[in-house]
Formats: sequence, C-alpha cells, structure tokens
Amino acid sequence: MLTDQHLLFCGRERFRKLPRPVSREENKLKSQEIAVYRQIQRNTEAAMKAIDVISQKVYDDQLSMQITRQSLKYSQIRGAALDQLLQAKAQPYQGSHIQDLMQAGAIQWETLFNTSTARIAELMIKNSNDGILEMNRVLNHNEQAGPKSLELARQLIDFENRSVERLTRYL
Repeated sequence: MLTDQHLLFCGRERFRKLPRPVSREENKLKSQEIAVYRQIQRNTEAAMKAIDVISQKVYDDQLSMQITRQSLKYSQIRGAALDQLLQAKAQPYQGSHIQDLMQAGAIQWETLFNTSTARIAELMIKNSNDGILEMNRVLNHNEQAGPKSLELARQLIDFENRSVERLTRYL
C-alpha cells in the first residue's frame, strides 16, 4: 500500500513511486564501504604508478618479472574496487597530477645515484608498507563497512604482505 509520502503527483493523472528512504544506518554503512573502496583504489593506483616509474630502472630480470606481476595484481584489485564504486553510483577517487609528479620525482631522487636491485627492492618494500599502513588506518576508521569491501581490503593487505616477503630476497 502506498502512502501519501511515497507518491508524488506528476501531471494530472499520473503518480510515481518515490524511492524508499535510506536509513541513517544504511547511509553510514554505504559511506564507510565507499571510503574503503576509494582507499583501495588510491593505494593500487599509487602502487601501479610507482611501478611504472621504477620499472625503467630495473636491470634484474627476476625483479622485473616480480614487479610486473605485482602491477597486474594491483590492476585487478583496483578494477574490483572501481566496479563496486560504480555500482554504488559513488564518485571514484580522483588523484591529482601534482601528486603523481611528486611521487615520480621522489622515486627519481631516491634512485638518482643508486639503481641497484637491492635499492629498487627496498623502495618497493617501503611503498608496500606505506600502503599497508594506510589501508589499516582506513579499516580502523570504517569498521562498519560491508563484508565485500572488508574482504577486498584484506586481500590487498595480504597481497602486499606477500609482495614484501618476495622482495626481501633482493635486499
């Protein structure tokens, strides 16, 4: 049964049903999920951009393959987060060109005099650890996020932890 609150008069004889009001709890949950998905997108995009810059300096074939595989996995996780954001009709994270330039400049500076395999691995490990910290911070502030977003965030954290373990062989 439709109440007066659910009907909107459109013209003389047509009525249309208004969408069901969203409760505060649902809205909070949705906003927390969106925050988690945006952080996943942000972390994966930053990692892929760092890999793009750093891969030009890698001379070890095994390390090159390792970071290429990492980039592919980051891309898959990013795609899953973007899909969820778009399904929720939420605005995806929009990085800035200035941030990209600052990140690329920092990598260039860090590898200006030392492009050894150990140095590249060290930078990749630091980048992964920073991503893990940021993701954990967002998870702690959004504990009520839905199970899908939490699972994808844990998948990203687990992947970055495994990547750090693999990269330590190159130190």
